[in-house]
Amino acid sequence: MSFLSKFALHFCLMSPFISRLSLYATVFIFVLQSCVPHRQFEDVKAARDTCEAQMKTYRAEYESFKAKEKEMGSRLSEQDKQISMLTRDTTSMGITYRRLTTSYDKLNQTYDQLLANNAALMKGKEDDNRELMGKFQMTQEELQKKEDRLRESEQALEKREAEVNKLSQELTAFEQELNSKEARVQELEGILARKDSTVSALFSKVENALLGFKDNGLSMSVKNGKVYVSLEERLLFASGSTDVDAKGVDALKKLSKVLENEKDINVLIEGHTDNVPIKSARMKDNWDLSVLRATSIVRILIGNSDVDPRIFTVAGRGEYFPIDPANTAEARKKNRRTEIILTPNLDELFKILETN
Repeated sequence: MSFLSKFALHFCLMSPFISRLSLYATVFIFVLQSCVPHRQFEDVKAARDTCEAQMKTYRAEYESFKAKEKEMGSRLSEQDKQISMLTRDTTSMGITYRRLTTSYDKLNQTYDQLLANNAALMKGKEDDNRELMGKFQMTQEELQKKEDRLRESEQALEKREAEVNKLSQELTAFEQELNSKEARVQELEGILARKDSTVSALFSKVENALLGFKDNGLSMSVKNGKVYVSLEERLLFASGSTDVDAKGVDALKKLSKVLENEKDINVLIEGHTDNVPIKSARMKDNWDLSVLRATSIVRILIGNSDVDPRIFTVAGRGEYFPIDPANTAEARKKNRRTEIILTPNLDELFKILETN
């Protein structure tokens, strides 16, 4: 490309916004075209086309820039208004700020004065505070001691309450046991009353049955809840004999009829002798004599009635349980006897005692 062509192209590129200059450049290029070779002309023409395309682009950008400039102008006007408003607000805030600063300074002065007054007041109250703190500490110590005593009292009270509860339980158990024992005592008293009533009735029955023998060596008594029928030797036996005579058999038969109707008694037959020794082919001593006489009596009682044999017990006491220990004929006469002891059945009483 020639120097003139380059200059014209450069001129077009540097002046995109001036249309008349662009036209002059084009005319200038056509003038030069008649003086340059064809190839150079083509280059210039291509450059011109490029320049025109860029001019269109620049025009579009120019129009866009103008629209933006207008928009920016509107925004700038709006911002100017806002700046004016802010300026007015800033002025108002400045006035308010100065007022607040003045008030703040006055408050600071007042606060400083209050601090000074408070320091003076605190200084004047230090002694009072120390005294109060001392009293407070003493009060706390006394309160702690009282709390300790109260805690000890509470523990002692709890211990006492536990003891009282235990004693209450024991008392309840004791009362229950006492009530049970009272019930058993009442039951025993009832049994004993029935036994006494039975003994009294039995005594009357036997006494009525043997009434005709009272003056013939028979005596009766009640001792320790038992009926004692004592038969002297002369009513039952000849001296040294174990055979009951007719008068004794009659008395025993009458007694057996009474025993036949008594279902709840036990009968003990005891033979007694004096202290005069006896010895024969049948008996070695007074033990044998006393036992054999008791056996003879029980056989008569059983053989002449429907009495249950299981109620009888036979015993021989020999000479060792005398009524009269004197060694006289009268005493020996008293000691030679047979005792029939009638005892109410106490099985019910014994059962209660065993369960107790």
